[in-house]
Amino acid sequence: MANLKYFYGSLLVTIAGLIAALFVGHEHPLTAVYITAVLALLEISLSFDNAVINARVLADMPMFWRKLFIYIGLPIAVFGMRLIFPILLVDMTTQLSFIDVFHLATSDPHAYHHALLQGMPMISAFGSAFLLKVFLGFFFDKDKDIHWVPFLEANRAIKAASNLPGVSLLLSLLAGMLLIYYTKDWQVALAYLSGIILHELLSVMGLLFNQPASSGQTLVRNGLISFIYLEFLDASFSFDGVIGAFAISTNIFIIMIGLGIGAMFVRSLTIFLVEKKTLSSFPYLEHGAHYAIGFLACVMFIKMFHHVPEAITGTVGIGLIIIACLHSYIERRIKS
Repeated sequence: MANLKYFYGSLLVTIAGLIAALFVGHEHPLTAVYITAVLALLEISLSFDNAVINARVLADMPMFWRKLFIYIGLPIAVFGMRLIFPILLVDMTTQLSFIDVFHLATSDPHAYHHALLQGMPMISAFGSAFLLKVFLGFFFDKDKDIHWVPFLEANRAIKAASNLPGVSLLLSLLAGMLLIYYTKDWQVALAYLSGIILHELLSVMGLLFNQPASSGQTLVRNGLISFIYLEFLDASFSFDGVIGAFAISTNIFIIMIGLGIGAMFVRSLTIFLVEKKTLSSFPYLEHGAHYAIGFLACVMFIKMFHHVPEAITGTVGIGLIIIACLHSYIERRIKS
């Protein structure tokens, strides 16, 4: 029961969200509540690996920034990424103004969804680039001393490649060249390169912020860059949920409420993993999450050419994490 305290905030948000859904879906209130709950589960299933990666970053952050991640980061995640960003995306890819797009989303959700799908290649290109860099950065980390799949992660070729500076950047750019060759779309190319540049920029900022300074300045710098990194990571993970949500509902407010509830649970799970030091008890959990990220990056590539059901993405992601947890547990029992 003590562990439930980490999820009290999520439960309160869930209750408030479901009550709000009753009013938003006033014509069919019970249906609206049910759809909101389904959307929340969709968000959790697609972002479970996000919670694990968040926990890894958050573990090194000061308590002040951890709280900021919940109290400030959540409104950004809910209103920014689940409501404002999709509208901005349609605004950028059509001739409509922001106000016109918002009016379209509320008055003609089907037309809005169609306009949003027009921007899907750019969403996928940006998200796949950012997530691919996250995965490759972990996979080719030469300082990593725990290997989940040794024949894949610790063979001679991978070890040699890990010692090469910029190997993850090189592979990401090669993947981008293939993408540009097959799409022949400069907007997709720009979106993909933007994802890589953003990740590299955050990495460079992290190095700069780690320069010698007073302890207080260092805490603020490290906390700030980690906070920014987590917000962009959440953004990359949220793309799939926002697009997939339209297969369940076309009401943008129901979508925002449902995905917002899910985002709150993901943040609560992140705090739980950090404070319970779960990552140290399950050494392969981080590996499973990064493999899930690599899979999601590949799915985003494929989505630019073929439809991939969100059920597959969520199931594989959770499956990899469950397998990593079970393997960690079994190995811990054997060693003890």
